[in-house]
Parts: sequence; C-alpha cells; structure tokens
Amino acid sequence: MTKPTKTKAQTRKEIESQIESFIRQQGEIQQVEMGASGLQDGKYNTSHMGFIEPKKERTPLNHVVAAIQQRKSEKYPATALPANKPRKPKKKVIYDDFGDPIRYVWED
Repeated sequence: MTKPTKTKAQTRKEIESQIESFIRQQGEIQQVEMGASGLQDGKYNTSHMGFIEPKKERTPLNHVVAAIQQRKSEKYPATALPANKPRKPKKKVIYDDFGDPIRYVWED
C-alpha cells in the first residue's frame, strides 16, 4: 500500500501552520530583497562557477577508439550481413481533393 500524496492545499496549510507556530514562539520574519539570497558580501558567489578556471587540455583517445572499432569489425565482418536486403512494402494513403483519406495502397 502506498502512502497517499499530499495535495497542494494540504501542503499550503502545513506551511502556514509552521509559520504561525514560528511567530508564536517569538520568531521574527526578515524581509530580504529579491535576488539577495544568491549574493555573498554583496557579490555573486563565483567560487562554484566553472567559468573562472582555464580551459583544460583534453586527453586524446584515438588509439582506444581504433581498438574498439577493430574488435567490432572482427566480431561482425561485413560479409556476414546480406548485401541487398529485400525492401518491405510501404502503406501509402490516397487522399481526395479535400484532404480526407479514401483508401490505402501498398507500394514496393
């Protein structure tokens, strides 16, 4: 049996009751300017942004890719697959002048 999920109204009531109990316990709500919570000492916290660091040198892995391709070609040689696979017929819709479908035709 799964736990029933809370509705938005129930969540809203719960948050309001938590706020009221906080205020009743002599808690004080501070007003904060919009966007100020992302600031640190009046500036944006750039310590976690990845744009400050210099571009890192990438490690070339061409030899690893070549080895994988080599193993793949050994496992599945080109001669194992049929050269000309027969095509399956496709279903085509015939429409009238008003865009309504009239019938279906199978085409090769």
